This record gives sequence, structure tokens and C-alpha cells, in this order.
Amino acid sequence: MRRVRPSVSGGAGFLATLSAMIALGSSSVGAAEMSARDVSILVFHAAPGSHPALNKRDLARLDLAGLDFKEADLSQSNLFGADLSGANLSNANLTGANLDRVTLVGARLDGARLDNASLLRPSTFSTLAPLPVEAPSLRAASLRGARFFGTFAGSDFSGADLTDSHCAPTNTTGFIEHIWRTDFTSAKLERAILTRADMGRAQLSFAHLNGAIMRDVILRGADLSGADLSGADLTNADLTGADLTDADLRGANLSGAKLRDAKGLDRLRGLELAKDLGKSVR
Repeated sequence: MRRVRPSVSGGAGFLATLSAMIALGSSSVGAAEMSARDVSILVFHAAPGSHPALNKRDLARLDLAGLDFKEADLSQSNLFGADLSGANLSNANLTGANLDRVTLVGARLDGARLDNASLLRPSTFSTLAPLPVEAPSLRAASLRGARFFGTFAGSDFSGADLTDSHCAPTNTTGFIEHIWRTDFTSAKLERAILTRADMGRAQLSFAHLNGAIMRDVILRGADLSGADLSGADLTNADLTGADLTDADLRGANLSGAKLRDAKGLDRLRGLELAKDLGKSVR
């Protein structure tokens, strides 16, 4: 690269020299990341089932609202702060993707692969009071090993696989984690797999967990008041200090479940119909 000598002939000369240096420097910088328009064009022209290749891309803060991603490969991409409102990400591959601070109002991620993805503090509703019609949908999605923290009240996780996922406060995204909880109020988690998931202190009041596989799940200090746990497999689940007031445990398997210091045990529904209650730890 040719070296540009600074001029000593005054302000105009200095500005000219600075412009030349910027022009020369820019020639060594790699191509710019894709714009929202580039992404839209690529996806629009993609044939159905072709899984548009958007993996390992830096798509941070792009406005991709309403876009049908046509089951795109977004694995290991950086989508930090992107607007995905109303986007269709069903069956997309988001393995290892960074989805922190994204906007997911009305987004569909049914059947999407989010294994080992990060989904910290997304915006999931347009108002402070969650609106059911805006809740993102993650039916049958795979979130194995994923880390997420935020409000998913009323969201649909039915049939989703959250094995080894982590949604408890981790003290890595700010002090706010010690004030708020991951909110699954009234969320649909029927038949979801929560094996070894860490849901400590999660807000699960009135959540639908009937038939869920919750072996070795960590629910220490979680709020499960009014939750439907009928038919759930809670083998070796840690419910230490959890609030189970008015929760429904009909047909639930409580073998090895830890219920020490749990609240509302005297107001549980269907406890007499739970399985292996005598093998629980109280």
C-alpha cells in the first residue's frame, strides 16, 4: 500500500490527506455484511425446501420483520437485536445462533432447531402486559442446551425439547436477572421434554405442563401455582422451595422428587392420584 504523506499547507490540505488515507484504508477492509434487502432477496428467490444458506452470518440489528425464511440455515449466525416480528422461522436451523435482544413479537419458530442457541432478554410483546396473540410460537422446537431468559408468557412450547436448557438467572446479562424471572405464565408446555433443564425461580404459574417429561429438572424456587402437571414425569425433579399452590398433580410421577420447603403442599390438587408419592423426598 502506498504511504500518504500528510500535507503541511493548512486545514484544506489536512482534510484532503485524511480523505485519501480513508480511501486507501477502505480498500483493505472485507466486504460488508448482508443488508436486510440482501437477506430478503436471497430468501425470496430460494426454492421451497432449498434451505437458504445464511449460516455464520452477522445479521445483527437487521429489520427482518415479517420475512418467511423458508426453513433457512441460520446456524451460528449473529442475530443480536434483529427485528423478527411476525417472521416465519418454522423449521429453520438456528443451532448455536445468537438471538439475544431480538424482537420476536408474533414470530413463529415451530419445529426450529435452536440447540445451544442464546436467547437472552428478547422483546416478545409490544406492551408491558403480554398479549396472547403476540406470543411467539415454538411448538416442537428443539432447544437442547439453549440459554434463554425473558418473558414467554402464553407462548406455545408444546412438544418442544428443552433438554439441558438453562433459563435460570446466571448473573451474566445484568443485575435485572435477580429481580425478574423467566416468565412462562400460562405457557403451553404439554408433552415438552424438560429433562435436566434448569428452570430455577422460573415463573410457571398456570402453565400447561400436562404429560411433560421433567426428569431431573431443576425447579428450585419456581412458581408453579395453578400449573397443570397432570401426567407429568417428575422423577428426581428438584422442587425445593417451589410454590405448588393449587397445582394439579393427578397421575404425575413423583418418584425421587425433592419437595423440601415447597409451598402450598396442603393445597395441591390430585395429590392422592399422583404416582410414587411415598418415594418423594419431603
